[in-house]
Amino acid sequence: MTAYEPVIGIEIHVQLATRTKMFCSCELSFGEEPNTHTCPVCLAHPGVLPVTNAEAVHYGLMIGLALGCEIAPRSIFHRKNYFYPDSPKAYQISQYDIPLCTGGRLGDVRIHRVHLEEDAAKLVHAGSSGRIHGSESSVVDFNRCGTPLVEIVTEPDLRSSAEAAEFGRLLQATLRRMGVSDVNMEEGSLRVDANVSIRPAGETAFGTKTELKNMNSFRFLERGIDAEIARQQRVLADGETIEQETLHFDPESGSLTSLRSKEEAHDYRYFPEPDLVPMAPTDAMIERARVALPELPAARAERLEELGLTAETARLLAFRGELGDFYEAALAADGEHPRRLANWTINELTAAIGDGDPADTKLEPPALARLVAMVADKEVAASAAHEVLAVLIAEGGDPAEVIESRGLGRAGEDELGEVVDRAIADNQEAVEKIRAGKNQAIGALVGAVMRETKGRADGGEVQRLIRERLGG
Repeated sequence: MTAYEPVIGIEIHVQLATRTKMFCSCELSFGEEPNTHTCPVCLAHPGVLPVTNAEAVHYGLMIGLALGCEIAPRSIFHRKNYFYPDSPKAYQISQYDIPLCTGGRLGDVRIHRVHLEEDAAKLVHAGSSGRIHGSESSVVDFNRCGTPLVEIVTEPDLRSSAEAAEFGRLLQATLRRMGVSDVNMEEGSLRVDANVSIRPAGETAFGTKTELKNMNSFRFLERGIDAEIARQQRVLADGETIEQETLHFDPESGSLTSLRSKEEAHDYRYFPEPDLVPMAPTDAMIERARVALPELPAARAERLEELGLTAETARLLAFRGELGDFYEAALAADGEHPRRLANWTINELTAAIGDGDPADTKLEPPALARLVAMVADKEVAASAAHEVLAVLIAEGGDPAEVIESRGLGRAGEDELGEVVDRAIADNQEAVEKIRAGKNQAIGALVGAVMRETKGRADGGEVQRLIRERLGG
């Protein structure tokens, strides 16, 4: 049986966080009443003229520089002609053969191009499927029409769905850190298409590719790519050929359906947009974009690893910028325990606040650093520290004061010894099991001690004392 190698490239559409649309002064909106943010320009009335959004160009330059691209000294917009009800002009203003940025790299994946364009309107289909196929009717919301987009196209450097999803997450974190987009996939601010082909392992020639459109989560991206790889393998195993087409992946059923045959560039009849002048970024524009770039997640992860953090921990802090900011602020307050502080940030803190921003809680970074230091110095047991953390998140304050006011200070040696002795006396069945070699029974004694001390004891210390009392 022939072994096949997947070859994958992805195309990412990013809605830019400008105040107004790409070629008119309508404000951007999401979730507002349909067709309330429109004007003659974005509705393509006769005689109107587009004007390029300067801030969108600035964001495009920032993205190009962040990805290490070459900035074109001169680039132009084209008309991409197609008829579809979500495009009132019957064409899209986009960039074709002279994009704003080319080349570049993010991680191990090469970037082919970065270009600017406008988004289409939103179609809403009436029917059980929510898709155009089988719908009774469709309506159009033009609020989204004309939203500034950056399209980022990779080279076909990815070899698995997991690699594609990991690259997508890195790119999403990078763009979010830059502030050029909220990259919210649920709201469509970031949409991913995947170009997928397979070839016999060891060959260098590419197979025929298909395109999966508009994946709205990285989990669905992985599942869609895996489904398409499996489909292509079945087609070739049956002696048939892969057809170049655009596909839709249904995450509920796991099925793939054909949307249309894949268009070639000549199908769109590209020609230069006559109503827009060429873009020629000046040195000042490029320098402004360069200065606006923050430290990017990949660089931040490398720097955090130098503190002794594991690669995975550093990556988590770098990918969630708000979490990394909080960690570094806490580290600046007390830098003696960088690894322990990182573990508390990505484990205990995130367990308490979920996907929220710690800056939106009452917890101050120095307070977290102080609490972690008190755990490290055995001034408070880790179990009691969780209760202290919950109070700090909800109410703020100083951890030492919370510990004192709530009686959560670490149990002293004499107190702990007395509690252990009582637990042994009250749990003779567990004692007999431990003496018989059933060491899992020690958990019952540890639990009894922890309950009586209300979490003020360290579990490891309790277990050590129990073993001492029972003769090892």
